[in-house]
Amino acid sequence: MPKTAAGPREWAGLAVLALPTLLLAMDVTVLYLAVPHLTADLRPSGIEQLWIADIYGFMIAGFLITMGTVGDRIGRRKLLMLGATAFAAASVLAAFATTSLLLIIARALLGIAGATLMPSTLALITNMFREAGQRAMAIGVWATCMSAGMAVGPIIGGVMLESFWWGSVFLLAVPVMALLLGTAPVLLPEYRDTAAGRVDVPSVLLSLATILPVVFGIKKTAEAGFAVLPVAALAIGAGFGLLFVRRQRTLANPLLELRLFGNPAFRAALLILLFGLGTVGGSYLFITQYLQSVRGLTPLGAGLWLLPPAGALILASTLTPIIARKVEPRTVVAAALALATLGYLTLAFVDAVGGLPLLVSGFVLVYAGISPLMVLGTDLVIGTTPPEKAGSAAAMSETSMEFGVATGIAVLGVVGTAVYQAGMPDAPEPARDSLGGAAQYGDAVLGAARAAFTNGLNVTAVVCAVVTAVLAVVALRSLDPSLTSTGSGHP
Repeated sequence: MPKTAAGPREWAGLAVLALPTLLLAMDVTVLYLAVPHLTADLRPSGIEQLWIADIYGFMIAGFLITMGTVGDRIGRRKLLMLGATAFAAASVLAAFATTSLLLIIARALLGIAGATLMPSTLALITNMFREAGQRAMAIGVWATCMSAGMAVGPIIGGVMLESFWWGSVFLLAVPVMALLLGTAPVLLPEYRDTAAGRVDVPSVLLSLATILPVVFGIKKTAEAGFAVLPVAALAIGAGFGLLFVRRQRTLANPLLELRLFGNPAFRAALLILLFGLGTVGGSYLFITQYLQSVRGLTPLGAGLWLLPPAGALILASTLTPIIARKVEPRTVVAAALALATLGYLTLAFVDAVGGLPLLVSGFVLVYAGISPLMVLGTDLVIGTTPPEKAGSAAAMSETSMEFGVATGIAVLGVVGTAVYQAGMPDAPEPARDSLGGAAQYGDAVLGAARAAFTNGLNVTAVVCAVVTAVLAVVALRSLDPSLTSTGSGHP
């Protein structure tokens, strides 16, 4: 198929694809702001609170590869519209959840529906924008929309939480998805891989049998440490993972195209997306809780303080494709990760009393540093893949990012919780369990809890700084500029 320049219809279609991208980014940030409110209403345990926060990301990660392949076969626009309908329905269920368990189930369903949306948007961008320069710009717009969602999410969520109950933030999805369903048939062309075979059901089951035990193992480790049950779950997941890989090697039309991993730059890009987004996911959870539970800000106030970092993310997403035309993309990514490292080191010095300006300054550096890896890493993954496999490639990129965010929340949450509990050895059990539990006690206990929580934020920031510094070295060594379409015009 010859590569031609995209026209007005494609660019208008890109605006339609921005809708689910904006929504999914908003969904993450508004949930974080709603955590103190839903905690007060539903009273989840500490582990249930972790499940509420990250089951969404884990389910997306679990189903992305499957849904990306399904989109290649049944049509990417069709899958996008089916996912939009399901996402709206699950959002209503989450909004009116009356128990922690029901909210966890609703968030899981949202994750499955979300897994249909993200690979569809990226795959359609790949098919609609065949020229490398236009594709890089379109992916930059896609990443900017994610940034804009993070920016407006706290503001819109804060306003709604000031006026309505916590469940109202989930209802934002309903009008957005209705608009998508009304405009997609007009502005988005349909694409499918006509040569692809059927979806291999055993591969789907093996992929879920790989990811879900690993998810369970991570969660139980957060609750009970490295006990027999979580270690066994992790081992079972790894065993099914080996079976999954072996089966993919024998299939003519595998669920996961393993040959793509033969490209060193492809592997490095996925690795950087995985761990880079993991640091952001975990740190963002601590920062939003710091703003509300330590500094006592309202959701709207917290959202306003998060505007400067979000603005830095938007600006960096917009400028990255332009800079990458003149500077080697691996140099851009490495320099950006070094900037993020500096930002995390800044967060390591935040205190519980006067640390608000320092926290915002550090997070501005973090967001400015993470954005280029989202744009260039995604473009590398997509740009080195045949167009007929765009859905599968987009799913791999999104799997790395979503699984990274969810894993970051879980792992850094465990680290921060351990530091917090170590700082509250003599506190009553509810206060030692979480910062929210300390609110029912006197100022002395609450003050100690706030200081302990801030110490947890400092330690997790140091961990994030180490991770991003290592990723900067990986980017320099492994992201070959000749394989990055934004740098060379690779097809």
